Amino acid sequence: MAGDSNPNLLVPSDPTTARGVSTKLSAHKDKIVYTNGKAVIIRDLNNPLLATAYTGHVQTTTVARMSPSGYYCASADATGTVRVWDTVGEDQVLKGEYKVISGRINDLEWDGESKRIIAVGDGREKFGHAFMMDSGSSTGEISGHAKAINAVAMRHQRPFRAATAGDDGLIIFHQGAPYKYDKTIKTHTKFVQDVRYAPSGDHFASVGSDSKIFVYDGKTGDTVAEVTDSPHKGSVMACSWSPDSKAFATSSADCTVKLWDAETRKATTTWSLGAGVNNQQVGNVWSREEDIVSLSLSGDLNVFDPRVGDKPARVVTGAQKSITAVAAAGTGTFLAGTADGRVVEYSVASGTAAPVEGAGHTSIIVGLAAAPGGAVFSAGYDDRVREIGGARFSGASIATAAQPRALAAAADGTVFVAEGAGVEAVRENQKVAHLATKYAPGAVGAHGTLVAVGGEDQKVRLHEWSGTALKEVALLEGNKGVVSALEFSPDGALLAAGDSSGRIVLFDVKKKEMITARWSFHSARVNSLAWTADSKHCASGSLDTHVYVWSVDSPTRNIALKNAGPGGVNAVLWVGGGTLVSAGADGCVRVWEVAFHT
Repeated sequence: MAGDSNPNLLVPSDPTTARGVSTKLSAHKDKIVYTNGKAVIIRDLNNPLLATAYTGHVQTTTVARMSPSGYYCASADATGTVRVWDTVGEDQVLKGEYKVISGRINDLEWDGESKRIIAVGDGREKFGHAFMMDSGSSTGEISGHAKAINAVAMRHQRPFRAATAGDDGLIIFHQGAPYKYDKTIKTHTKFVQDVRYAPSGDHFASVGSDSKIFVYDGKTGDTVAEVTDSPHKGSVMACSWSPDSKAFATSSADCTVKLWDAETRKATTTWSLGAGVNNQQVGNVWSREEDIVSLSLSGDLNVFDPRVGDKPARVVTGAQKSITAVAAAGTGTFLAGTADGRVVEYSVASGTAAPVEGAGHTSIIVGLAAAPGGAVFSAGYDDRVREIGGARFSGASIATAAQPRALAAAADGTVFVAEGAGVEAVRENQKVAHLATKYAPGAVGAHGTLVAVGGEDQKVRLHEWSGTALKEVALLEGNKGVVSALEFSPDGALLAAGDSSGRIVLFDVKKKEMITARWSFHSARVNSLAWTADSKHCASGSLDTHVYVWSVDSPTRNIALKNAGPGGVNAVLWVGGGTLVSAGADGCVRVWEVAFHT
């Protein structure tokens, strides 16, 4: 009775970035390709509803590039493994897996025939390897560097050439195929961050931490010129060429993106992204004639139109780290909190995301709770509860007595925060009550005047909320692990309690007794529970990567969404009818259309 495990919609995570490290983006026609965690993301810039994630890697991915033919993608990870897989169809069939160096791969490139690949990085025996995509057999030697290689570019026309750029400040020019050392180019004085060939093959360009840009002859490797007009004021992290080879773009840690005329080597446009570390530009790619995409350290993808100066034409955003909590924000929209303290608003209809503005959290968000008035409250490991309204933090915040673990909002607008040794009640930015406990609360739920608290002692306690105090009225037992998720049904008649063993117990709230403990298909901690509006079905998301939809009327039946979230599902939410949202460790949001059993 398993459900379809292909989501109807994927809203992907942003690229992973690191300060001072060039992040490699690639593109094929309208699609842009990048990595986050163990996933490879392919997203269509013109249609946000067309996005896919490849999750075949078992280690952290570092770079991915589609072949010139568009039929295959090569993706690499932090342990030196390259996987070549099919991009046509939904099966993403693996063509080959090759261990090419004994360390992190920083970049890879296809040749013009979609047959050969060069992968470079930081290995112990060597820093790069050239191989055939279908067999993995060697097609030359990448040599000449004394330190890690950051980038590789290949000439797509015969005679084949390749250029590699490294932390030793050198560019090594190779002849091919098979690829072999030709010459050492010593133009830069610091790390060389990126090197890219023009599509025509006539030239290639290099950029580095010395803020310099050079252009070279594509066939001989001879230095043509240094680009000195209107230089960057910080490390230049990436460069990419226009499809017609007449211009190239550079992205810099000085928070600017520059467009250069290849013939005159003059800057024709400079875009400034503001100030601050998050606006440092660490990667770029030219996707089509008019789209230059530059990556901010924050993970935002800034799309520039060369015909329009001063600012990006649009910004594509999402979660960069794992999503830890979700809450409804309106019709077809919801908020997601992340492990780096950001809150992002998602639209299911458009498949787009936008950041919640204002002063937010500085570390992991552990809970989001929607209050009846439309406000959403958030709690984080920075020991604060904040209020969100109108897609921005209101500025109202209150410090908690201890590190929050979960939160829930009651009908009167009171927010209950579960902490290490008690539950705090907060209303209108004031603490109105505190319940000290002998057990450690791990989950909290609220409906009407009832507040349920789940503990590490495997028990659930029901409390009556008077507006000023919590009074225990029942003790509910049946869980076999630490209670990790609690959710009242919308009609208030039922309470679902999930625990660390993977079991979900369904309680009758009025009778204060267990209805069933048969919702026990999960094999790891239940992280989130969500009820449909009619109180007849409950969805659960777990660390075991699966989502199950349970039926109240038929407790033994369920709908399984297997492998719904690589790394674990942290949050589930119904956004109307049979539309279910799941999110978790990979930072992606998946939307499922669930057909309930009749």
